[in-house]
Amino acid sequence: MADRPTATHQDIRYEPDERPPLALSIGLGFQYAILAVAGIVLTPVMMIRIAGGSEVYLSWAVFAALVISGTTTIIQSVRVGRIGAGYILLMGSSGAFIAVCVAALEQGGPGLMASLIVIASLFQFALATKLSLFRRIFTPTVAGTVLMLIPVTLGPIIFRKLNDVPAEAATSAAPVTAGVTLALMAVISMRASGVWRLWAGALGMVAGSACGGLFYGIYDTKRVLEADWVGFPQLAWPGLDFGFGPDFWALLPAFVLVTLVGALDTIGDGIAIQRISWRRPRAIDFQSIQGALTADSLGNLLSGLTGTVPNTTYAASIAVADLTRVAARVVGICVGVIFVVLAFLPKLVAVIVAIPGPVVASYYIVLVASLFILGVRVLMHDGLDYRKGFAVGIAFWLGIAFQLEWIYPELLQGAWSDLLGNSMTVGGVTVIVLTQFVELTGPRPRRLKAELTLANLPKIDSFLSAFAARGKRSQEMTDRLRAVGEEMLLTLTRPEEEGRAPSGRHLLLVARNDGDAVELEFAATTDDTNLEDQLALLGEQTSGPPVETEVSLRLLRHYASSVRHQQFHDTDVITVRVGPTASM
Repeated sequence: MADRPTATHQDIRYEPDERPPLALSIGLGFQYAILAVAGIVLTPVMMIRIAGGSEVYLSWAVFAALVISGTTTIIQSVRVGRIGAGYILLMGSSGAFIAVCVAALEQGGPGLMASLIVIASLFQFALATKLSLFRRIFTPTVAGTVLMLIPVTLGPIIFRKLNDVPAEAATSAAPVTAGVTLALMAVISMRASGVWRLWAGALGMVAGSACGGLFYGIYDTKRVLEADWVGFPQLAWPGLDFGFGPDFWALLPAFVLVTLVGALDTIGDGIAIQRISWRRPRAIDFQSIQGALTADSLGNLLSGLTGTVPNTTYAASIAVADLTRVAARVVGICVGVIFVVLAFLPKLVAVIVAIPGPVVASYYIVLVASLFILGVRVLMHDGLDYRKGFAVGIAFWLGIAFQLEWIYPELLQGAWSDLLGNSMTVGGVTVIVLTQFVELTGPRPRRLKAELTLANLPKIDSFLSAFAARGKRSQEMTDRLRAVGEEMLLTLTRPEEEGRAPSGRHLLLVARNDGDAVELEFAATTDDTNLEDQLALLGEQTSGPPVETEVSLRLLRHYASSVRHQQFHDTDVITVRVGPTASM
């Protein structure tokens, strides 16, 4: 049966709730930190240097980025109330924000950028709180399209950085250092395997910086020598600019869109880390996903309040956990502590900040290339039919065209130029509009609202019978729909009968035609039991008579082609697909 976890076991050494030896935890913490710290530091460095910011502000932004990344990494690991995933999810500076942050710094300064980040973070808080309501708007199709357009937006910025060398440096300095960095990263990424592939970025930057040391003034050794071993940066808080001028409104859509795309990336990372953290595969815990989004939102809010680049989850943490088979939360705590400690060690940070511009540009060329491929993978995993493919293609090319001013540049001046000059904004809005157009103009779904009690079984049965008759479904298909409705009602009401769910629960049943199949969506007040996990356990029970619960679940598995159970803090959403011939 599709869409349910298999009953296989993974070779996990330590699950999230288990405690590995302290030495192992600290050692893995340093491995995670070394892989991520370059991205945390170089992102604000690149952003501020391109925008022409001061060295004082740069030092402050790097310090704030490290402290916030460390704090939110700890929160992601320990899960404070509803904040945090409860898994190892590293937080770090988001390269996706470089383009929009540079635009804000150039047009209104750090205060404008900070205010835009703060406002955009509120949208992510809302998404995290009501994730169940937005699941059909911010789809994988939207996320994949915007991920593919991030390199388009960052391209001009990155390629300008390729020539960022002192005027007195040799002509060959920039191309040689950039070429060495890019070549080594490409070789390691394409030919190495296992843990070595994770070190491609770090080794490439070390080689490029070493090569840059052969040219006069390329690597800023003076910065490293003058930096203190331990210290606190000069306070350079930019404040908040809530003047709400034209620049604010022109840039706000881009900030909100990038924030929401980052949220979709966090959702993907949250799903991936759950998949690899348990010996026995489990259904995805969307309450954990909401917690990860809330922690991400908190990190963005703190970034805005302190005037540094927003953060996001780093997929490197998933790769390391998968390789080491250690998913214990205590490792994530160690990583967060290391980030915070590094913030107070200026000399170690200066070693990273002094990396030559062409080396940083080469690093980001590889990074954005991986973002583009990630976008393609998201789209392919979600499935590209003709309609989705058309929406993605139009959105992608419109995003490029407006970014490069290929479409009526003489008509798009002032605020319109700022608003439509960002490929992520244009492409993201376009794909949302087109996919929602398909959703709104497709077969109209039928809805039934009722109190979640067995007394309403006749009402649900009558609703499904009428839906099948309206769609001219066969008698066999009608019987399957009615049987699924009955078994789902029995399953959803059982926790209340056993005293494990609040009384007065309500049900929203949505029925949609999808070609030969029918999709039934049951939304109800949340319960602690995951239906997918229960269905998976059926395959592991080999003896003993079936209890009443098992009989109902086995019948549901027989009638349905697939069952997907999404548990949110406020709502359970169970999607059951019923085809003419269900999977056994």
